[in-house]
Amino acid sequence: MEPFRKVIGIVLPLDRTNVDTDSIVPARFLKRIERQGWGETLFYDWRHTPDGQPDPDFVLNQPGYENASVLVAGRNFGSGSSREHAVWALRQYGFRAVISPTFADIFHKNCFENGLVPVIISEEKARELILRAKEGPACELTVDLERCEIYDDRGFRSSFVIHDDPATHEFRRHCLINGVDDIDLTLQEADEIAAFEAKRPRWLEPAKS
Repeated sequence: MEPFRKVIGIVLPLDRTNVDTDSIVPARFLKRIERQGWGETLFYDWRHTPDGQPDPDFVLNQPGYENASVLVAGRNFGSGSSREHAVWALRQYGFRAVISPTFADIFHKNCFENGLVPVIISEEKARELILRAKEGPACELTVDLERCEIYDDRGFRSSFVIHDDPATHEFRRHCLINGVDDIDLTLQEADEIAAFEAKRPRWLEPAKS
């Protein structure tokens, strides 16, 4: 997992609440079995007209926003089904952080497993940032996970958390900064696991075919 300490990126204002995972990745794409190539499915039905052409009214299709790496939206981002593909699509498109007052629980957890930083700020601050970003793609934001602050060069600044529970916030922050996922955490205990396995009674070992 790619470490995240500080990122400066263009802000994409998604001025919607209750953005669900079916809107992030429509269900018909879930027949695919590959883990790569999901960026092209991101917000597919919002990005395209019924005849498959890019919809110029959707913000991600507007000039300058195509290179955005920070997304800000209204509350309850990632609601709906538990599909991890939604986070894959955001990361593979190029987003490093999503900012919202609240996240759906499973989407929130999936962010940590895939290196997408879920930035939680107040509704007032989120609204202010959306309005700033809607003025144009010149809105660049610094997301500083080491200091837990977001700010730009025009006077916007806000502290944030990535989890409401302080202990979980610190644990997840440590993992994101160091690029550590659950598998990496397990492998850190490889010596202890090997020692435990070496002491297992032979009768507990799987039968050989």
